Amino acid sequence: MEECLGWAARDVSGVLSPYKFSRRVLGCDDVSLKITHCGVCYADILWTRNIHGDSKYPVVPGHEIVGIVKEVGSNVHRFKIGDHVGVGTYVNSCKDCEYCNDRLEIFCLKRAISTFNAVDVDGTITKGGYSSYTIVHERYCYVIPDNYPLALAAPLLCAGITVYSPMMRHKMNQPGKYLGVIGLGGLGHMAVKFGKAFGLNVTVFSTSISKKEEALNLLGADRFVISSDQQQMEALAKSLDFIVDTASGDHPFDPYLSLLKTAGIFVLVGAPSEIKISPLSLLISKRTISGSATGGTKETQEMLDFCATHKIYPEIETIPIQYANEALERLINRDVKYRFVIDIENSLK
Repeated sequence: MEECLGWAARDVSGVLSPYKFSRRVLGCDDVSLKITHCGVCYADILWTRNIHGDSKYPVVPGHEIVGIVKEVGSNVHRFKIGDHVGVGTYVNSCKDCEYCNDRLEIFCLKRAISTFNAVDVDGTITKGGYSSYTIVHERYCYVIPDNYPLALAAPLLCAGITVYSPMMRHKMNQPGKYLGVIGLGGLGHMAVKFGKAFGLNVTVFSTSISKKEEALNLLGADRFVISSDQQQMEALAKSLDFIVDTASGDHPFDPYLSLLKTAGIFVLVGAPSEIKISPLSLLISKRTISGSATGGTKETQEMLDFCATHKIYPEIETIPIQYANEALERLINRDVKYRFVIDIENSLK
């Protein structure tokens, strides 16, 4: 068995350092891929630092994985050696419940098995993309179109699909409609990009005036609003068809709900510690509030193809694996525009 080189956290400090381990033997339905890049997600912080109390050390984080196929099992027909391939936030599921049958495996009734820090069907603990290679069942691998740069594809596998999935489910791909995006980080900047690709009029809401120029000029938003400015907020009352809320810090909800038109839809993809809303914010104007996780295998592949066709690219900062600890600290401090991507291929030695 080939030794796998990774970076792992050993305890709740979350400090990452080099770590050698073994992957499972290639099965008949498996794809083995040499990892070239891995995106850095807030989930990497949550589980390297045991924020949820269920970390299984040593933790090798990373669930925005891209690379090149180096071996395939005998039953694999979608991939061949040399293909560009991606792996997202989960690597297994029951394959038999109603959600798996609908290719919405993230909602598997027996629970989708996360790409890292989860117990796989063979009893081993899954280890993520801060590593030299991985072996994944073909079903949970994605074709990265040949014309799409691998480094830029990585953030699509969590940040991208997390906003694309609910935007499609709630039919936000209707040109001329009005979208609000709360928060302008890894998820928020992708929501803006998808919104513009769908032909929407996009308003960005942020607490930081420093993000105004990039929101309008780099990402192409139509308006930028400081959410603490009551006058700016009131001027937009009942003007939006949709809102995608990517903010994970605690924030009020009623001021944003008041900006939705009758039957407007508010989607939460961030994770604040609590949600407080007045029932009247929903009742009076027939509004909907909805949550969403990442997405199923079918819609994830659709999103990757859509991004390649429409030349939608995340804004990234490429880093070596040796910078991972600093990157996680900067992510906590929201000091990244807009996603770190680790260059595994050229730095993990």
